[in-house]
Amino acid sequence: MRTAGDWFGAQHRGRLRLWSLLGVCVLTVLAVVAWFTPALSVSTVEIDGAAAVPEQEVRDKLEIPSGRSMLRIDTDAMARRVASITKVRTARVQRVFPSTVKVTVVERTPVLFWDSPQGAHLMDTEGVEFAIEVSPIGVPKLDTAHPGGDDPVTRAAVSVMSVLPAALVIQVDEVVARSISDISLNLRDGRTVLWGGTNDAERKAAVVMPLLTRDGTVFDVSSPNLVTVK
Repeated sequence: MRTAGDWFGAQHRGRLRLWSLLGVCVLTVLAVVAWFTPALSVSTVEIDGAAAVPEQEVRDKLEIPSGRSMLRIDTDAMARRVASITKVRTARVQRVFPSTVKVTVVERTPVLFWDSPQGAHLMDTEGVEFAIEVSPIGVPKLDTAHPGGDDPVTRAAVSVMSVLPAALVIQVDEVVARSISDISLNLRDGRTVLWGGTNDAERKAAVVMPLLTRDGTVFDVSSPNLVTVK
């Protein structure tokens, strides 16, 4: 025999089921509205980090259809397309609700260039040749027989530049790379650092700056355990 408590309990459970069902229906309607209508469409694009790359080029790579919901955009695919721009090293695309797409760009920075009839070829720390244009002030010139991103000697020179102390990088005017084991740095004041190959890079980087405080014109750190000055 059912009691009054059983009856009220059943009523309470029934109301809970009804409200739960209504809640699910409301959430479903909201999801459909957000997914298929312009209620959460992209209205603003923020681009950070673009200096050498025109912002319009970045916007074109995003390929956001007019009225597309924030929930339906593929941020990973957008980031890949932006990163395909030659001067872009990395790209990140984020949703910022309710209606903003934020793009963060890290551009490639030249560490070396070499001349050709077409102009100066710029290379970054990853050995990527990303532009042919006027070389920025302060970027060292590479002197080697067959410069290029696929050339082992060129890549060795890039590797050397990537491990140099910042205080030395700003002094380098030219990198002469005769082979992967014969690389030297001509400084802006006329002095020369004989670096050798890419081996023992950390040790060479540690001894080169104290060595440059001595009098001389040629500083040999190719064997970092037996440095010499001439």
